[in-house]
Amino acid sequence: MPAFSPRLLPRALGAPLCAAVLGLAAIAAPFASAHAQAAYPSKPIRLIVPFPPGGGTDMIARTVAQKLTDQNKWNVIVDNRPGAGGNLGVDAAAKSPADGYTLVIGQTSNLAINPTLYPKLPYDPLKDLVPVALVSSSPIVMAAPINSPFKSYADVVAAAKGKPDALTLGYSGNGTVAHLAGELAENAADIKLRHIPYKGAAQAMTDLVGGQIDLYMSSVPTLLGQVRNGKLKVIAITSAKRSPQLPDVPTLAESGYKGFEAVTWFGILAPAGTPASIVAQLNKAINAALQQPDVADKLRSEGGDVLGGTAEQFSALLKAEVPRWAKIVKDSGASLD
Repeated sequence: MPAFSPRLLPRALGAPLCAAVLGLAAIAAPFASAHAQAAYPSKPIRLIVPFPPGGGTDMIARTVAQKLTDQNKWNVIVDNRPGAGGNLGVDAAAKSPADGYTLVIGQTSNLAINPTLYPKLPYDPLKDLVPVALVSSSPIVMAAPINSPFKSYADVVAAAKGKPDALTLGYSGNGTVAHLAGELAENAADIKLRHIPYKGAAQAMTDLVGGQIDLYMSSVPTLLGQVRNGKLKVIAITSAKRSPQLPDVPTLAESGYKGFEAVTWFGILAPAGTPASIVAQLNKAINAALQQPDVADKLRSEGGDVLGGTAEQFSALLKAEVPRWAKIVKDSGASLD
């Protein structure tokens, strides 16, 4: 039997029936396309964390990824890509296919600060990425070993004025909000600390608990566990108001530095060009995850505030934060050295 050819339709079925078949095919085409879009995701979704495992960003990412997996039956895989203050991981996401299968959890540091701090950033956060959804925000805290003689920021200031550049201040990566918050705190008090940048939170926590460094600046989620375990103490917080998780810790504004505020926010983004329908689907799923009591309680218990909201709201925040932090970087004199 000869192979079937569409050209045989008129002879085999007759012109009217052929026209009807072709008409049905034309009607079905949009439905087939819609079904293909509705099939997303059809393979694992990679969520890049631009920092090592164990830090605050990693905890937030894994909490959300697990809920997306459980709630939607998706396969969301966390991929840690640390390096260059978070730039390597964000750049990897920005250069990935814009198909919805690669996402990145960005934060204030690598999205709003690094464009000014790094002279040759390999990506433009406003052009190379599309915001999907904000996740949470957190203040920065200054912590010390539990046996440290420092009980307040005033103690740190007094010691630093007596021995400039002697006290060590650690933080996870140059150009992070923690780094700049430390710079701002120094400038506000007119003191000089010796900065010790780390590649990630894990080694920094080990050194801080062991007393190898005097002080450490970090988001609350990163070190709250060690505070609760009685290995660290927090002596100052950078938010405008006290943290519900650290109600006894005064803000720097309360400590005499009026108007001082520096917080970090976290959000999920996709490569620029990702279809709007996929961005909307991801935004809806992330917001649903954040509204679940176990997720919200987890983020709050670690010192964060749950955010969520539309992709447009995240985009507006990013557009406002880039110039705001550019001014902070320039005014503080912060550098990568």
